Amino acid sequence: MSANGRNFSLEPVSFVDMPGWQNDDPSLLWPAMADCLAHIEQVKAYRAGSLGLTTDDLRPLLLAAVQRLPDGPDDARHFFEQHCVPMRIVPNDNVRGLVTAFYEPEVAVSDCPDGVYRYPFYRRPADLIDLDATNRPTDLDNSYVFGQRTVDAISVYPDREAIDRGYLEDRGLEIAWARSRVDVFFTHVQGAARLRYPDGHVRRITYAAKAGHPFSPIGRKLIDLGEIPEAEISMQSIRAWLDAHPDRMDEILWHNRSYIFFRDADVDDLSRGPIAAAKVPLIAGRSLAVDRQIHTFGFPFFIAAEGLTRLDAGKSFARLMLALDTGSAIVGPARGDIFTGSGDEAGDLAGAVRNAADFYIFCPKEAAERFL
Repeated sequence: MSANGRNFSLEPVSFVDMPGWQNDDPSLLWPAMADCLAHIEQVKAYRAGSLGLTTDDLRPLLLAAVQRLPDGPDDARHFFEQHCVPMRIVPNDNVRGLVTAFYEPEVAVSDCPDGVYRYPFYRRPADLIDLDATNRPTDLDNSYVFGQRTVDAISVYPDREAIDRGYLEDRGLEIAWARSRVDVFFTHVQGAARLRYPDGHVRRITYAAKAGHPFSPIGRKLIDLGEIPEAEISMQSIRAWLDAHPDRMDEILWHNRSYIFFRDADVDDLSRGPIAAAKVPLIAGRSLAVDRQIHTFGFPFFIAAEGLTRLDAGKSFARLMLALDTGSAIVGPARGDIFTGSGDEAGDLAGAVRNAADFYIFCPKEAAERFL
């Protein structure tokens, strides 16, 4: 059946038809489900995506979860089998879904600039405003959700090149200064970071806003230029190329005009993941970034990617996850970004993930009736 006339359909399946489900341990999702319930009850509901699933559809599942802590993997799977109908997401072009991965970098910084620490992380500027149908200029594409307010007009905000050239200097917006411009760039891509200061203390930052320009992947630029073969593209290969070609760094980094602004994160317990778009801490290996225009935060997704073995000790990836984040590059109904954790080891895991995958969304039973 079609999903509200979109360019994909939802196909009900049985749990036994999902490869790897019987070996999964979804009990690891319970802390995040409790966090999601607390957020929607105490702060606000998640905005519904175009698929049409809402916080009201999700709430009964979360309430049932917090009232029944699972007794091991079998009991956790049984809980979802009792409360949900799995639906395979099938794009109309029959192309399989795609998963990549992201992580929380740890970046060496200083609270004062000097000859070593020269590259800033910026807070959101006061002249950056949210755009919607009520204030977006008619000549500005609908993809722009941020813009610049001046005395006379609303327009696009300066891009990465302009900001790197000093557009925001002397405004007091700097959170900290890093030693590496590439570290700052990849923190923009990841959307969060741990900042480690010379005295050893750690501060967390997370996404606050962006300049508004579309995300343009520099990996694709390097492939198109013939600099890195497509089969070898990864965060590690891109970093190595940038290190080897400092004279071309501007050309490549400025290809991605998008620029990210940060705020202090609320999670002081470093054993927990960063807070991302769903406003709850991420869980390594169990948190998924999805297309926010289609999907609604908090819903469970089962991801089966038989070619993805680097995240699970050589076994094919098959896990139930929660949709807790989003990103400019995450576009489409069967497109996801897996959170691998924090620090360099998590970065090594995330950097080379780009695999075909099957996506199954778990619809609470009452909500699933609308799609049957």
